Amino acid sequence: MSIKLKGLIAAVHTPMHADFTVNYDRVPAQAEHLAKNGTSGVFVTGTTGECHSLTTGERLKLFDVWGRVAHRNGLKFIAHVGHNNLPDAQALVRSARDAGADAISAMAPNFFKPADAEALLDWFAEVAKPAPELPFYFYDIPAMTGVTVDTAEFVVRARKNIPGMAGVKYTNPDRDQLRAIFAMNGYAPDMLFGCDEELLEGLQIGCRGAVGSSYNFSAPLYRRIISSFDEGNTEAAQREQGRSAEMIRTIAKHNYTPAAKSVMAMVGVDCGPARPPLCTLARESIGNLKQDLEKIGFFDWANS
Repeated sequence: MSIKLKGLIAAVHTPMHADFTVNYDRVPAQAEHLAKNGTSGVFVTGTTGECHSLTTGERLKLFDVWGRVAHRNGLKFIAHVGHNNLPDAQALVRSARDAGADAISAMAPNFFKPADAEALLDWFAEVAKPAPELPFYFYDIPAMTGVTVDTAEFVVRARKNIPGMAGVKYTNPDRDQLRAIFAMNGYAPDMLFGCDEELLEGLQIGCRGAVGSSYNFSAPLYRRIISSFDEGNTEAAQREQGRSAEMIRTIAKHNYTPAAKSVMAMVGVDCGPARPPLCTLARESIGNLKQDLEKIGFFDWANS
């Protein structure tokens, strides 16, 4: 499938009301904010979107809402359809197609785990059947799913078994494997880098698109990394990447996902709390997080 996604794709938060119901009305503000800050697309109901804490019905509605606002704001729309059961996964695929998604993506099931690349490939082939024309990205995130496969072997086999096979959202620490995929002769899958705090390394290896949570609230910082890299200004790119790493360490110190949603409110797009079993930050904790971000200069360089 011929598609190449470039630039920063925000792994968007699922906005919540205080009672943990989904706040669909907040999505247009998210889209406008992301477009204004220079992101090129959205990755909907992935890890950052708390996919496994949502009902399938909620995810279907989120696809519909994002389908109505993403393209209007010049954003590519990638729908994460990963699930632990096949009927719901296929329902998500049909919904993504009907909502006008530019591509679909899926992480491995994380309860009954595929044993190897071949078993995972068989699963995804079934998942993608309702919309074989849609570009498909394997969401490779072994730290969350507990599924580790030979991703190079997977992408080679997937060309024959998944008609829409386009590439990989690579949230995998194995850099040698990523280099091996770029070195393959005769095949160039679209590799979307998935580790924000190491984006520069992903660019150096060959990635031209990236999916990440911190692009929601600090896209200008990462745009400077990309532009410095493109200009050959390694010193500037490394300086900005250092700021990214410090920012992510600071947020992670306060429990990353709920803290990141709190940061969204600080930059003007309140996405509410994280849904249990993730914690909700107390007001004092949010105040401490803001102070820590102020100490590192976040509000001066991350979002402007």
